[in-house]
Amino acid sequence: MYKPTLLTAAIALALAVPALAQQGQQTAKTLDNVIVTGTRVTDRTLAESQSPIDIISREALQATGTTELATALARALPSLNFPRPALVDGTSGVRPAQLRGLSPDQVLVLVNGKRYHSSAALNLNGSIGRGSSAVDLNSIPVASIERVEVLRDGASAQYGSDAIAGVINIVLKGAGKGGSLAVNYGEYSKGDGAQFQLSGDTGVQFADGRGTLHVAGQAGYQDPTNRSGAYAGTTPNTGNFPGVGEKAFIIGDPEVDAGAASASASFDFADNITGYATAIASNRDINSYAFYRSRNHNNQAALLAMYYPDGYVPVINQYSKDRSLIAGLKGNTEGGFAWDVSYNYGYNRIDYATDNTINYTLGDTSPTRFYDGALEYTQNILNADFTQALDWGLAYPVTLSFGAEYREEKWNQSPGVYGSYANAGLGIPGSSSGAQGFGGFTPANAVHADRHNYAVYAGVEADFTDKFSAGLTGRYEDYSDFGSKASGKLSARYAFTDMVALRGTVSNGFRAPSLAQQSFQAISSTITNGVFYQSGTFPADTAIAQALGAKPLDAETSTNYSLGLVLQPTDQFSLTVDAYQIEIDDRILLSSNINTNAAAQALLSSLGVDQVTQFRYFTNAADTRTKGVDVVGSYTVPFAASALDLTASYSYGETEITRLEASPAALAELGISTPLIARDEVGRLEDSFPKNKTILGGTWHSDRWNLSLTGTRYGSVTVRNATVPANDQSYDAEWLVDVAASYKPTQQWTLTLGADNVFDTYPDENRYVNSTSGIFQYSNYSPFGFNGAYVYGRIAYTW
Repeated sequence: MYKPTLLTAAIALALAVPALAQQGQQTAKTLDNVIVTGTRVTDRTLAESQSPIDIISREALQATGTTELATALARALPSLNFPRPALVDGTSGVRPAQLRGLSPDQVLVLVNGKRYHSSAALNLNGSIGRGSSAVDLNSIPVASIERVEVLRDGASAQYGSDAIAGVINIVLKGAGKGGSLAVNYGEYSKGDGAQFQLSGDTGVQFADGRGTLHVAGQAGYQDPTNRSGAYAGTTPNTGNFPGVGEKAFIIGDPEVDAGAASASASFDFADNITGYATAIASNRDINSYAFYRSRNHNNQAALLAMYYPDGYVPVINQYSKDRSLIAGLKGNTEGGFAWDVSYNYGYNRIDYATDNTINYTLGDTSPTRFYDGALEYTQNILNADFTQALDWGLAYPVTLSFGAEYREEKWNQSPGVYGSYANAGLGIPGSSSGAQGFGGFTPANAVHADRHNYAVYAGVEADFTDKFSAGLTGRYEDYSDFGSKASGKLSARYAFTDMVALRGTVSNGFRAPSLAQQSFQAISSTITNGVFYQSGTFPADTAIAQALGAKPLDAETSTNYSLGLVLQPTDQFSLTVDAYQIEIDDRILLSSNINTNAAAQALLSSLGVDQVTQFRYFTNAADTRTKGVDVVGSYTVPFAASALDLTASYSYGETEITRLEASPAALAELGISTPLIARDEVGRLEDSFPKNKTILGGTWHSDRWNLSLTGTRYGSVTVRNATVPANDQSYDAEWLVDVAASYKPTQQWTLTLGADNVFDTYPDENRYVNSTSGIFQYSNYSPFGFNGAYVYGRIAYTW
């Protein structure tokens, strides 16, 4: 455990820095970086972009102290939110991030400009991104990344489905020289959550410099944290409310054992033909935790005395395997024609198991560990992209782009072993849940879903004068499961002078319902306000869901507007201000958990479903409007032998529901008055993320030293109760301060000491009514988690 003297030393060292800092953007000092995202022009710079783009360098990602890509991006970008929920089953281990307050699956992730595959997981419980099936950013090793380009603008016409909120393009290291080796270790001030990581990368050339290969890898572990509170109820040792001490529950970060590797290669077959390939592989073994079961859970005192006389906490194990491969050929001609043909494979499989558990229906023969089944996602993509430089008599060539894509997707849900879901019909309360904590998928839940789609696009982009540039792109996409969509984008930029420019875009877009959203089905145990439920999730196109009022899912559609100001009065100072509005129709939401009554139970029983006391399904339930503004500024103060980089960024965004679908008539006919989308889900869309976020900072660096200080203000968050407005709770805005100091004894070695959240700031505590009798001290919606101060060290060697 860290001593207070270490924290004090870190604070004192950081306060010596003569400015505020934001280390996540320390290398983004000007707008002169060449970009590859959001444009087909090969030499477009950040300043010349017609859409707002952030560039996060590899040094910035590594300087945050975290071993997670999503966490590093959230500290660098005010428009990105990455909360750290606990006790939400699989979402505790595979956490989603959101851009501009929209759904995690409404942002497209690319690797080297190619679509990265989605996670197989589906977020089903009470957290940000409920109902989404998004990319797992933490499956990509930070050690392999050269930079990250974040396009904060709709881009469906350019890249296809999912690019409603924007695009995150992760550019991997590809140089045939250089390398690094680093070791990180850190721990929270409470003495838990230790993180260790060994990482490295290196590049080589071969075939007389015609070929390059760059490999990277990292391996490490993360210990769990626990910030549960003491039980403060009035009936100890009953149900799920134990009176056995503060640590009966485990509420915090999961335990993670992870490894990842990547390789990027290229080979020049001729002066104008190059082959390339990129492969990424990662494995993560994740243990998160379910509700504590007391010694008399479900009236099973005699049975539990044999297994867990003091009660038990089931452990939900997820073993996530990620694999991806991109391979292609590209070339160009003297006439300005360029082509790129590629194959893209992506795969994610998550195997689930429950440990430290029991299935009551098996009695004293029950194992204490069960294999619960698996979720799998696979994509296969063929791309052909072409650009042609055209001479229209302008000062610069016009870029014509066109291409086609074919994509095949598969999503599988596989059952667990019999004991994970077994119900021997003994009439034991909750027995049909199978393994306590996370019941296995049954053979009836097995799914093998697939679809394919093709797309064609064309666009033109030109600098019509020295001051005015514009682009127009259109795309048509056809899906085998729900039909076709067309999208377009118009963008423009006008430079009044070299120092002042105005830019804007108008576009429409779409997001296809994921296979997981269309196909997932399961019956699982949930506990709401201390009441046990058997909750059934049913696909919207099944007879069961449609008998309850569901309709087959359609795609979400969007209309995006943005208008921005770009200022670069000097080489040392730049400022961008971008306002936006995003209107989304037919948003796909997971309905609220709706309690059954006798009529509904009879209906479900007639359809072959018994013992379900709650149900839910996906629905195109809402239209929303999101509007806001992003401000990014940087200023560099040069000194004789050093420099001071100052940065400031601010994001404001709010979402309102403009249409909410009423409960279907089928529910009213069953005598169910519960709304299809309850107040808590409305709150997740409108209030449960910070509407504003500010990052201020500065980094002073010389040949030997690098000192930085970052202040981040997370705006307030409000969490709504599903049924009782008086139980809504707002959580105040908070400032967090991160500090770091690096020393280079030689040009190759770098020694770093840092502290994130150095002042040990926690969010507001939950009111008693929202704390499950005092156990949940903090909200899962806190945008910076609830673990407190984190102190870390890093030793790195580069060549």
